[in-house]
Amino acid sequence: MGVEGTIEYISDLLSSVKKKKKKKQIQTVALKIRMDCEGCARKVKKVLSGVKGAKSVDVDLKQQKATVTGYVEAKKVLAAAQSTKKKVELWPYVPYTLVANPYVAQAYDKKAPRNHVRKVPDTATVSETTVDDRYIIMFSDENPNACSIM
Repeated sequence: MGVEGTIEYISDLLSSVKKKKKKKQIQTVALKIRMDCEGCARKVKKVLSGVKGAKSVDVDLKQQKATVTGYVEAKKVLAAAQSTKKKVELWPYVPYTLVANPYVAQAYDKKAPRNHVRKVPDTATVSETTVDDRYIIMFSDENPNACSIM
């Protein structure tokens, strides 16, 4: 076999190691889908079950939620759900305990399930205050022209 054969053999082994594909992780994709009746729920479940890699599909008609578990990608599941011609979006709700300010205007949603709010970035803050800054400055000790009532 010689030195050249040995080097070729080792290079083939190393190149085959690089070509191995990574296994996909099991993911759970939750969608908010507008469903009106049991027929809509069956149609959505049938379409989502047909997605390649889907292991289980759960449809909750009351919450308007569909959950797909398996070796799937969120984009493919979303595209399959949109093929039903229904209003579809990724599940936007999280438990209110996970959000820093659950009653910020962007987070609060009347249609959200119980104890859930919309998922908003942590940078969202409360911009509305009940007291105007002008009134605070008017009675401040640091302001030389402040009103002093005693």
